[in-house]
Amino acid sequence: MAKEEKSTKPVDEKQDQTVDQTKAEQAKPKSTEEDQVTALKAQVEKLQADVSAKDDQYLRAEAEIQNMTKRFAKERESLLKYDGQALVKGVLPVLDNLKRALQIEVSDDAGKQLKRGIQMVHDHLEQALKEHGVTEIEALNKPFDPQTSQAVQTVPVEDGQKPETVVKVLQAGYMLKDRVMRPAMVVVAQ
Repeated sequence: MAKEEKSTKPVDEKQDQTVDQTKAEQAKPKSTEEDQVTALKAQVEKLQADVSAKDDQYLRAEAEIQNMTKRFAKERESLLKYDGQALVKGVLPVLDNLKRALQIEVSDDAGKQLKRGIQMVHDHLEQALKEHGVTEIEALNKPFDPQTSQAVQTVPVEDGQKPETVVKVLQAGYMLKDRVMRPAMVVVAQ
């Protein structure tokens, strides 16, 4: 029997070693599996953060594109609205000269005919400008507005006048729609 005990002891030791190894192997994969799970969780979190960052970048880029589109539309609209302002600025001196010619007093028939022709040209030019949104600034006997008028002279207030009122227009001012093309040059009572 002693022989049998000897043989069982080594078998028991071998079984103990095998059991220990199995436990160790089971313990190792668990820690390795836990490490892998932790690493995968970290990767998932990193990927979610990346997706969130990309979503944020996309939304910001989309908003920027919409803002640019709106800004370009406004600029285009403004360009169309004030199209021709250079032409208007070039025509205004011609209109001024026609007005000066109409202020000349004539007594003979030839002068009257000439003045009538000048009046017709003036009226047609004024009508064409009005059709395109160019209007004369109404300043005479109105409160002085520095946005639309330029005071070149002041005079003392006389009877019946209010202070800061335009009493004389030296040069007419004009607007293209709601933009001042040339301010009116005026005399203001103070």
